[in-house]
Amino acid sequence: MYTIRKGEKTDLPRVLELVKELALYEKAPEQVTNTVALMEEDGFGEHPIFGFFVAIKDSTQEIVGISIYYYRYSTWKGRRLYLEDIVVTASERGNGAGKLLFDRTMLKCLEDNCTGMMWQVLDWNEPAINFYKKYGADLDGEWINCNLQADEIKVLLGKK
Repeated sequence: MYTIRKGEKTDLPRVLELVKELALYEKAPEQVTNTVALMEEDGFGEHPIFGFFVAIKDSTQEIVGISIYYYRYSTWKGRRLYLEDIVVTASERGNGAGKLLFDRTMLKCLEDNCTGMMWQVLDWNEPAINFYKKYGADLDGEWINCNLQADEIKVLLGKK
């Protein structure tokens, strides 16, 4: 029903559409400021910083899901694969595309000799939480997410 393959530069417009669909689902569509041009540079430029897989519906050849990942370093564990987003378009959820994407991402973790895979899930996203529980994932509620935006950093450092 689905074919999973490595993402290509020509997939990026559809990838960004799915990212925006996820942002809408997560009630934060205004927070997506990424562009296809930035994704081209960051994923296919001289020093790519992310990779992705796409799920293609066999009957239509349409991209219906994505898994976007990158690598991070844990001082305690070493090289880790970080799953930034896994998205399946609403009409295809529950049909197996997410499982295939997640399984392929786990395989990538092993292929690249990572010590494990990490990701986040919103505490209210019960379908996703239940999906990850099926894998026996450790859902750690102890850590608090922190971030600063570039414009905030500029102000803090007097660079504006």
